[in-house]
Amino acid sequence: MKAVILAGGTGSRLSEATNLIPKPMVEIGGKPILWHIMKIYSYYGFNEFVICCGYKQYVIKEYFANYFHHNCDMTVDLSDNSISILDNHSENWKVTMIDTGLYTLTGGRIKRIRQYVGDEPFLLTYGDGVADVDIRQTVEAHKQSGKLLTMTAHQPRGKLGVLNISDDGTVKSFKEKPSETGTWINAGFFVCEPDIFNYLKGDYEMFEKEPLQHIINEKQLHAFRHSGFWKSMDTLSDNRELNEMWDTGNAPWKIW
Repeated sequence: MKAVILAGGTGSRLSEATNLIPKPMVEIGGKPILWHIMKIYSYYGFNEFVICCGYKQYVIKEYFANYFHHNCDMTVDLSDNSISILDNHSENWKVTMIDTGLYTLTGGRIKRIRQYVGDEPFLLTYGDGVADVDIRQTVEAHKQSGKLLTMTAHQPRGKLGVLNISDDGTVKSFKEKPSETGTWINAGFFVCEPDIFNYLKGDYEMFEKEPLQHIINEKQLHAFRHSGFWKSMDTLSDNRELNEMWDTGNAPWKIW
């Protein structure tokens, strides 16, 4: 089963970091967040990827085209321009990178890679979020549901502490960053049947709008509830937080 990663957006809210590179190439611990996402899938045995490129797609292509040299130890003998590989730190990955257009929206990007996944179920996620989600469990839950699409759902923690205050101003309780009870969000990490391509029309269509609503109306969307760690990298503050987690050895998504 192939893993499709949406990696073509401009990352405008990370503009300080994405002027020269696409958002999925912004680093956590010296590695692009895209690499971290792929390591999660690889841990569960999914090593074949289709990356939907767009904005500055050549950066992603260059990274993987030269991945072996970027990640191995070597000696370069300048006298004869020879290279000796000392230690291989590469991955057992097959990576297909497709230019899905600069301004194409998520639905259009998915539609453009149809020929590369064929008529088989496939995995799908965004190129800016990490989690300790069990990918194998999402696949098994999807199979048992019999639905067209499975979406990983997550209850985010509030960004601020919550006070419970009585009418006279007395604070009755305080919860530090509680879960937003009853609120589940789209955390990506989808499992898709190939028939979802029938719901996609063109380049300028958001997968999360009409296509997803159509699937919901037909009662073909299954939610896989993930109660563990999940975080998207939307801002520089998110990037700093993820880097701090990595640097302090407290990165819950590092399951490999």
